[in-house]
Amino acid sequence: MPLRVRPQLVPARQSSKNQGLSRRGLFAAGGGLGAASLLAACGSDVDAGTEGDGAGSGPFKFLDERDQQDVELDAVPTKIVAFTGLAAALYDYGVEVAAVFGPTTLPDGAPDIQAGRMPVEELTILGNVWGEFDVEKYAELNPELIVSHYYEGFDLWFVPEERLEEVESLAPAIGIEVSRPTIDEIIDRHASLAEALGADLASEDDAAGVERFGAAAGGIAAAIADKPLKAMAVGAWPDGLYIANPPTFNLLAKSVELGVDFVVPDNPDQNDYWELLSWENIDKYEADAIFLDQRTGNITAEQLLADYPTWAALPAVAAGQLYTWNAEPVYSHVGGAVELELIAEGLTAAQPLTS
Repeated sequence: MPLRVRPQLVPARQSSKNQGLSRRGLFAAGGGLGAASLLAACGSDVDAGTEGDGAGSGPFKFLDERDQQDVELDAVPTKIVAFTGLAAALYDYGVEVAAVFGPTTLPDGAPDIQAGRMPVEELTILGNVWGEFDVEKYAELNPELIVSHYYEGFDLWFVPEERLEEVESLAPAIGIEVSRPTIDEIIDRHASLAEALGADLASEDDAAGVERFGAAAGGIAAAIADKPLKAMAVGAWPDGLYIANPPTFNLLAKSVELGVDFVVPDNPDQNDYWELLSWENIDKYEADAIFLDQRTGNITAEQLLADYPTWAALPAVAAGQLYTWNAEPVYSHVGGAVELELIAEGLTAAQPLTS
């Protein structure tokens, strides 16, 4: 049975082969299959379709991975509209956009986790929740390019299906694949797009980001060296606890590559993303450390302790070995480093629990 869909996050488009895939299942995966083996390098990937001498110059060429066709423009676009998570990655490389759409601010005005390090109070927001996209406001911006993530079986992420044709008629569009590649490959694609839009990947800041990503990966390897830990990544919703399947989450897959022993659920559904356990049966798997999805919409650790006694009884929770992870990271070197550092911190602090 498909996972129950978050009311504000309904699939934009599904192909016939993905009719059983719910928005939560796909959204939760937020990444590729398998683990990356190499740190994405600075510099452009010309073969992938990236060219550009800086903002405002030209020509511009970049691969739209939805149909594997290059988008070619006479000049590098300067009026760019982007899905929030993608815009956050561009921002980390020094590229700012004209407007964003997707989870950007919380009800109190604070940044959503997907906004990364962007100053959300300064952003033009065309839509903040699933199904919301102000096409009229978008048209008034005279956009030159719209960019978003792309999941197999879906289209431009967070562009409503019923407005997609209209949106694409106003500016060329590019989708970057995030459901199959490794996290290193996805980050490299985002860096290449940033470079095509004028970013200097040889800058001191960007070089530091690459170095930080590598150091964060090393931190995970060091954290579990000579310390046998069983970790488990989960998402918490009223209908139960969702056990993440590491190979389908690029951040977890990267951690496994570095040596982390994550619980692999026996019966994952939703294209192998999660196994749903009822709250009465959440002790199915043993774990020394639990990583709780921190994205907006998940039940918080405080709420879990207050309202779910079976959660409080889990050995890792009782021992205080509860940490966080982000199933949909910002795909820049800095963004990836932030998430790897959080996992490394939890693994460093955790200790094996006696049975």
